[in-house]
Amino acid sequence: MTRVAVLKGGRSLERQVSLRSGARVEDALGRLGHEVVAIDAGLDLIRRLREARPDVAFIAMHGRDGEDGTVQELLEILDIPYTGSGVLACVRSMDKVLAKHLMVEAGIPTPDFFAFNQTAFRELGAAEALEAIEERLDFPIVVKPSSQGSALGIKFARSPADVPAALVAAFSYDSKVLLERYVDGRDLAVSLLADEPLPVVEAVPQGDEFYDFHARYEIGRTAFVCPAELPDGATEEAHDLALRTYRLLGCHAFARVDLMLDGAGELTVLEANPIPGLTETSLLPQAAEAAGISFDGLVDRIVELALDRAAA
Repeated sequence: MTRVAVLKGGRSLERQVSLRSGARVEDALGRLGHEVVAIDAGLDLIRRLREARPDVAFIAMHGRDGEDGTVQELLEILDIPYTGSGVLACVRSMDKVLAKHLMVEAGIPTPDFFAFNQTAFRELGAAEALEAIEERLDFPIVVKPSSQGSALGIKFARSPADVPAALVAAFSYDSKVLLERYVDGRDLAVSLLADEPLPVVEAVPQGDEFYDFHARYEIGRTAFVCPAELPDGATEEAHDLALRTYRLLGCHAFARVDLMLDGAGELTVLEANPIPGLTETSLLPQAAEAAGISFDGLVDRIVELALDRAAA
């Protein structure tokens, strides 16, 4: 029997999603015969981990502290094996601006973008550059915080007049924001397990223009197609781009890469998620199921990969 500490919750804006992911993982671990220690990450995290003395920590925390390398660093200090990617991969993936710069350098297609931090606006007059950016990206523009997941804080700017309000909204979530060329197309996700791409999932919002936070997590707001019905060669290309992105960022064991397929059949990578959701509507479990892997089997494999890495 393996003692598994499930780390969930925390104080990020994705707390509720994390609690749902963690609860599903706990149920699966119990069915698999593991000893489960549930920990809602907070000020007593180190004490509770030392008291629990787990064989492995299953990280089900999303957003800040969970996906940005923070809790991974703490677990390494405590010498506790943990699931998923390491510190550096989490840092690279969580920072959308850093990840996109790395993609551009590696020749992985990603929508054109510019990024600013609050200092650029407050002290360097970046507002004066917005007109040039708007001309180069065209409209609509997607404005998003650099380090948030689950589509939190993302706004559409359909005209120059919409940009200031979108920036204010994005800056309320993060000190660095991304202005990105909008891609009108199909929302795709490629999850990877043990370095192998799983079937492509397409998310089709029902009655919404955008696959936003509510569309992601409220049952019935989005239809999911898996495997996605794509043009010839698109599945293979999506798998290739996802695997290249996964390796570029240094991800381990599992992750999810989000892409867009435009009307011309061109694929671009939006971002990578080092700890994708494990809720009832999350895409990784759907992709695993399409590949013949049950949710319990998925959780078991993730734990196994963490223990294998620790033993290596």
